[in-house]
Amino acid sequence: MANESKIERTISALKANGIDALVAENGEEAKRKILERLPVGADVMSMTSVTLDAIGISKEIQDSGKFNSVSKKLFSMDRKTQSSEMRKIGSAPDWAIGSVHAVTEDGNVLIASASGSQLPAYVFGAAHVIWAVGIQKIVKNIEEGIKRIYEYSLPLESERARKAYGVPGSSVNKLLIINKEMPGRITLIFVKENLGF
Repeated sequence: MANESKIERTISALKANGIDALVAENGEEAKRKILERLPVGADVMSMTSVTLDAIGISKEIQDSGKFNSVSKKLFSMDRKTQSSEMRKIGSAPDWAIGSVHAVTEDGNVLIASASGSQLPAYVFGAAHVIWAVGIQKIVKNIEEGIKRIYEYSLPLESERARKAYGVPGSSVNKLLIINKEMPGRITLIFVKENLGF
């Protein structure tokens, strides 16, 4: 778990790179900070995320009736006949809520994916992105971030995928590294808890 000086150093680096960053003391506070930023009635895509599930955001977005849940809409569609429309809807929501796998002390963000389904929204498609990130994901540099993904995140995600989808495991098919962003688009909320992979 990162100490206060490491958290503050990382937040400063993220802000210098155009990513707004702040701290929540726990999952409940992180959930509140996310909900404060979401306009009622907004189209919100909550990405598949152990972190989001742990703090209750996914359920809130899908079931509260306050937001247009993009995930809920996608689940109701037929992948065989509507796959093109589904890709477009999932790639460019007004708001994308998720998490990441590593954040470097010098302000880079790393996200690994098997399918890549969340990456278009994070890179450009979503007008606004919010990430909730446990402070255990802060690493020294990109090399350590990649090591964390392969040695820590991947085995845990593989186990989750086996249980959730009945597949042999997961893999790092795509790896996104965000170095900088235009200010005002991405917010990263560090949570002072061990959350997610």
